[in-house]
Amino acid sequence: MKAGAYLPLLVSLLLALCGHVAAEPLTLAEGVRIVTQDSHVVKIRQQEERISEADTLIARSRLLPNVNAGASQTYLEYEPAVRLSPTLSAPTAEKDFYGYRLSAQQLLFDFFGASSLYKASKSILETKRLDTKRTRNLVALQFVFLYLDVLESERLITVVEKEAEALDAQVKLSRDLYAAGAITKNDLLQAEVKLSDARQKLITAKNIRKITGARLNALLARPPLSSVEVSDPANGSPDALQLEEGFEVAAKERAEIQIVDLTMTALGYEEAARNSEYFPRFLAEGRYDYAKNRYQVHEGYWSVNFLMNINLFSGGATGAEIEKVRSHKLKLSQERKRLIDDVRLEVEKYYLDQVNSTERLGVTEGAIAQAEENLRISRVKYTEGVGVATEVTDAIALLALARTNYFRARYDQQRARAGYAYAIGRDLRDVYP
Repeated sequence: MKAGAYLPLLVSLLLALCGHVAAEPLTLAEGVRIVTQDSHVVKIRQQEERISEADTLIARSRLLPNVNAGASQTYLEYEPAVRLSPTLSAPTAEKDFYGYRLSAQQLLFDFFGASSLYKASKSILETKRLDTKRTRNLVALQFVFLYLDVLESERLITVVEKEAEALDAQVKLSRDLYAAGAITKNDLLQAEVKLSDARQKLITAKNIRKITGARLNALLARPPLSSVEVSDPANGSPDALQLEEGFEVAAKERAEIQIVDLTMTALGYEEAARNSEYFPRFLAEGRYDYAKNRYQVHEGYWSVNFLMNINLFSGGATGAEIEKVRSHKLKLSQERKRLIDDVRLEVEKYYLDQVNSTERLGVTEGAIAQAEENLRISRVKYTEGVGVATEVTDAIALLALARTNYFRARYDQQRARAGYAYAIGRDLRDVYP
């Protein structure tokens, strides 16, 4: 058999494999793992973290020795000499010579200026790590919400399909009864209009599913039109805490509050560093200098120097920097109070959403059974000629409404519990392992 004959078989096999992979559903836990690793926003925060880590190395370098080396080559027009008398001179250096120098300078004490800047940079690095954690958790929450939106849209499609099937059966029954002269044409027309409306709602529901799926793909960094299959979470929703307990946990665990606290700590170190500029800096320097000169007894020599530097006047810059840091600390103090209020409101919102959706879920579960019984009775009455068409179509609409309310309450409850877990500072990767 020629090699080209295998091509159609190979293509069919690849398509079958691709179809099998595409049909495999994406679990909620797997999706959370993907978005927290591959999200563009998370990767940006990780790069900011690496930049801050480099800043800490720069700050630490001020505490380490500063080593320098240099070399030179000199060409003079005349050989340097010293005049001993009006007629007598003696050379002091060669006309052409080279030299080199090696020096090491170490900060001894600067009233904790450099060490404070290093500690401040480490605190800022920790805030960047917390910001990466916060961003990762926020992206995970957005994914959970979108994932549940996709699930809800699929369930609502099923509800509308069942409504359309029930109305289609009603239209067929009405046609038979109209042909037998048991009902008027108005009853038939009414059923056909309701069926048309249900089919339009089905088109809208499917479009919503496509749009929601595209948004989910965008968050997963996939092509918008690629197929995505979802399934209900196997591990259910995270356990809920009491409201006051949630407030206490959020105050300790929310990354935003921790970031503010660490930033204030960093500003405290920065203020100490600025204050150190009013005091002298003590340094030690060791050097080796060599210059080729046959007229010198020693061409190279070692030296040790102890230095002191002090800034006598900087135009008020140091005082302004200190005042700036203090104002920033006061600003952060107020922002922390506002942030705690916002976090408490967020915790309370999701807690109340849980309570509300749980109560709705309990009500709608019973409503479905009641609506199904109502539809059965209405159909029996209509078939026996003691009921009217509107009773059946209204019963079908009520059953669809009950099912819609049930699924919305069900996924609202899961969204509220996921939001509550985020609001109190829990890592959603642990919530959906």
